[in-house]
Amino acid sequence: MTYEGVLKKMPTELGEPIQYYLVLENGFINLNQILNKEIQIQHTGFECLSCHQAKKIFRQGFCYDCFYKSAEVGDWIMKPELSTAHLGIEDRDLAYEKAVQLQPHIVYLASSSEIKVGVTRKTQVPTRWIDQGASAAIPIVEVPNRYLAGITEVALKNYFTDKTSWQKMLKNEVTAFDLLAERQKIYEVLTSEIKPYFESTVAIPTVLNYPVLAFPKKVSSLNLEKTPLFTGKLMGVKGQYLIFEDGTVFNIRSNEGYKIRLSI
Repeated sequence: MTYEGVLKKMPTELGEPIQYYLVLENGFINLNQILNKEIQIQHTGFECLSCHQAKKIFRQGFCYDCFYKSAEVGDWIMKPELSTAHLGIEDRDLAYEKAVQLQPHIVYLASSSEIKVGVTRKTQVPTRWIDQGASAAIPIVEVPNRYLAGITEVALKNYFTDKTSWQKMLKNEVTAFDLLAERQKIYEVLTSEIKPYFESTVAIPTVLNYPVLAFPKKVSSLNLEKTPLFTGKLMGVKGQYLIFEDGTVFNIRSNEGYKIRLSI
């Protein structure tokens, strides 16, 4: 069976294990159902996720022009502390920025390769944790806007990383941490502005199990521009990565906007 379309972030459903879906133009695939099967991925072109033109992708699924003008990829996306919608100050599109920034956000601890601190909208829990391949996660604080989440994360970067080692995560080289105990240590370093949110936040750890038959000992990332035709046996999915039997891994998220033909 052959599917064609533009790559976008895989939708997921929390389960035992997590369910993954690849949505393309002529249908969708439940990837859990094709584990241990050989699939072929062929790169056939590009389509910007914003303007939908057949233009080479620059970053995050956007062509060069759209990346520098779309409100969806403003600097505050990666750096929440730069959010200004709570002040009524526009970056690129104030209406969009208010809609996204002025809603409850979670600052959390996650165990993916080591303990990391991160920020996500409350509506994106547990999706954000799944997308980064976390083995477990726990909320630290729930705050009413993205700015407050951002300044909290910045303060906690002195104690925790904000990055995931994707190689360790995919090889399942993950140390088990007591996230509840780690969270308790954080209270003393929070500002007086944030401490009331810590006390009112329900903090229950979430454990995440991924559909992986075998973890690779070494990983090699598939680059569709260098290897436009790839065939391999799918052994698992973790984060936004497909994991193949030969150790090749393919990051769907970093290839958004790439058009492919996928054959099973």
